Order: sequence, then C-alpha cells, then structure tokens
Amino acid sequence: MSDETVPSPAPSHDAPAPVASSRALGALGCGGAALVGMFLLVCMLAWGASASTDFPRVAPEEMADRALQRSQEAYTVLGFTRTIRPGVEKLGVSTENTLGSDFCYDGGLLGLKDETIDGAYSMGHRWALDHVPASQAVPGLRRLQRFLVDEGWKVTSYSEGAPGGSWDLFVQRDDGDERMSFTWYSDREYFTGGASVPCAYDPQWKNGDVGPAGDDQRPPAFGPAPKS
Repeated sequence: MSDETVPSPAPSHDAPAPVASSRALGALGCGGAALVGMFLLVCMLAWGASASTDFPRVAPEEMADRALQRSQEAYTVLGFTRTIRPGVEKLGVSTENTLGSDFCYDGGLLGLKDETIDGAYSMGHRWALDHVPASQAVPGLRRLQRFLVDEGWKVTSYSEGAPGGSWDLFVQRDDGDERMSFTWYSDREYFTGGASVPCAYDPQWKNGDVGPAGDDQRPPAFGPAPKS
C-alpha cells in the first residue's frame, strides 16, 4: 500500500453555510426588523403628538359661548325652566353658573413628558340647581340620554342610582374633545351639569402671559333656550 497522502476533497459550492453563520445572519435580520419597527413607532408617536397640538385660533369669548350653548341645549331638554344668575354662593349647595378655563397639554412623546402648550386653553361651563325632585330629575335624565345619542354623542357612563344614590350621565364626541356630564344627588335633590369644548389657541396670547386664557370669562344669566 502506498504511503502517499490522499488529498481532501475540495469544498462544494452547494454546501450549506456553517450553522453559526446562519444564526448570526438570522439574528441580524431580526434585530434590523426590530430597529425598523421601533423607528416607525417613534415616527407615529411624534406625528400624533404634533397632531394633538393642531388647535384652531379662537378667542376665549367664542369658546365660552360654545360651551354655554351646549349647556343650554341640555338644560332645555331636561325640562328645567328656572334662570340661574352668574356665580355660585356655596359650592355643592346653592345654584351655580360659572365659566372656567384650563391649560392644554401636548401628551408628550412616548408618553414620557406632558407639558402645557403655550397659548392653548380649554373652556368649560358648569351649572347646578338645588331643590330638584325625582319627578323632574328622573324623566329629564332619561330624556336627555336618548336625545344626546340621537345627536351623535357617545355615552361613556350612565347609571340610575339606587334610592338615596346619585344618577349619572357622561357623554363625549369628536374623540373626546367635547364632553358633558350630569349628576343628580337624590338624597339632597341637587342637580349638576357641565360642558367642555375642544382646546384652542388664544389669538391675543403673548410670551410671558401666565394662566390659561379665558380665566376671566363670566357667564350671563343661564336658563332654557328661548322659544323660537
């Protein structure tokens, strides 16, 4: 037998790649896909944060009127006829008719930071009646719930309280930009309502202004809408 060494066969071009290399490439592919996914998520969140600050430029007086109109419409449907003078003497006890404003927030990128938006404000109107018996409150709330659904509002909560408990109706529309709430406290025959309207930029806002725009608004006497 010859002592000549037999050469090893040349590697085939069709041979599969080493297992370690395949796994490395696969890991790289998954990592790349994850990075792309993360990039898209960040872009979407950034776009959402930008869109959330795209408010119209509207004077606080106009937004206050809009909130008052929402309240007045609901007040009329409820069947109340009393006129409520501006202000409140004893919160939670007396009648109330007040306007208020608040800051608007940008939501923050990735939900990590939530800051006020310069010049932006939200306006709301709140009202209350004392001495409202069940004979007025119960049919009124049921009628209002049906009316608001027909008008395109989404009922987020509606509860008919047990004897001695409260009755509640909460609605919203335009993705929650507009909201209304109503509560009747049966134990003390006290009825509250409120309406908030979307955020807006105050055209008169200047750098250095403090407090939300519209916090100086005062409502007129409030009551049912006049009959046409």
